This record gives sequence, C-alpha cells and structure tokens, in this order.
Amino acid sequence: MTSIKRADIMAALQTDILRLQGFKPVNSPAVDMGLGPIKDAFPNATFPLGAVHEFLSSTTEDASATGGFMAGLVSSLIGKTGAALWISCARTLFPPALKSFGIQPDRFIFVDLKNEKDVLWAMDEALKCGALAAVVGEMQEISFTASRRLQLAVEQSQVTGFILRNRYRHLNTTACVSRWKITSLPSEQVDDLPGIGFPAWRVELLRIRNGRSGVWDMQWRDGKLVPVYKSLSIAQEQQQKTG
Repeated sequence: MTSIKRADIMAALQTDILRLQGFKPVNSPAVDMGLGPIKDAFPNATFPLGAVHEFLSSTTEDASATGGFMAGLVSSLIGKTGAALWISCARTLFPPALKSFGIQPDRFIFVDLKNEKDVLWAMDEALKCGALAAVVGEMQEISFTASRRLQLAVEQSQVTGFILRNRYRHLNTTACVSRWKITSLPSEQVDDLPGIGFPAWRVELLRIRNGRSGVWDMQWRDGKLVPVYKSLSIAQEQQQKTG
C-alpha cells in the first residue's frame, strides 16, 4: 500500500470520526483564517466552520481584546461581500474599530436587545440564515441544551457562530466545538514613531474537539495573526532595509 493511499484512508477515517462527534463537513471551500501556527491545533489543520465557538472573558479589558480577536476571525469569513450579525444586550465592541481588521462597519448588523434570553433567541434564529457568514452573540451564561440547539442550527445552515461570555459566573460544559480565552498584551513599537502599535494578544485555546489545546502570543498585522517574535523580526528587517 502506497503512502498516498494510506494518507487518503486516514483522511477518510478522520472525516468519519469528526462527523460522528458532531463536525458536519462544510461544503464550501476552506477559508484561510490567517491564524498562523494556531491552525495546527485544529482537526486536519483547518478552523472548524459551520460550528459554534465559545470565548470566555472575566474583565472589560479582556472582553475588548476578545472582541478584537473575533473581529479578525470574522473578517476572514465575510471577505469583501459577506455580512455578519453581532447580537448583545451590553455590546463590548466599538464599531469603528472594525476597520482596523479590514471590516467595513456596514458589513456588520448590530442588534441590541434588552436581556440575554432575547439574545439567545435571536442568535438561534440568525444561525439558521445561510445568507450570513457569521453570527456573534454576547451572553454571560449558556446551558448545554441551549448551546446544543445552536450547534444543530449551524450544522444545517453552515453559518459559523461565536459566543462571547463576558463575566461568566459558571464554567459549565457546552456543546461548542471550542473554548477560547483571549487577553491583551502590550503592543510592540514597530518603528521609531510614537503611538499605538499593532494589537497583540495571548491566545489560549482551552478546548478543541478532536484537536489539541495550546497557548500562543500573537499579533494582528497585515490582515493576519503572526507570532510576536516574528513580528519583531519583520520590523527589524524593514528597519535594516531603510537604514
């Protein structure tokens, strides 16, 4: 048996296992999410689309950092023509900041509701709409049953969902395919000019179904994530070229 045939057999087995464990294959082409080395943590080194991802934050600062990281992910999903929905009752995202991640604010539809019960209902309905590239919902708590309902919705529509749980009280089990925690890092000066550098985060992938967890220090630069040390070397090379 040739190595190519073995590889095909292993790929088919991995697909079958993922399907049995809740990963429904997405028919659309794979999307480069610009995650750099983080992608190796996912099954088949591919960010799970048509799935629901859970993000945890404990403070307002962490929620802002998480919102920025999520905006970077969504920018890859919507491209130049797609649209996404952001649903909350206490929005943590500053819409004009979306331009920093290559997103025009009019590509996001913001829905501000009175309570989290309404947020959950609206997110469930929005995830059934195949015309959307992504749906983000902000809520403190979500039960396993509710998260399972959202996961079933995206398996049908192939929309990708993101849940931002800010100031969560209970760290319970959910049906989400992944669980993340994003915290901000000091931005690096990439030249001699004063001001704010590129956004930098400590990215913790706490759980990923059929993948491996990990921690990375990453920076958003030129529309993608790069390791902090790599960003520094890029800046040094540019400085050497310009003298």
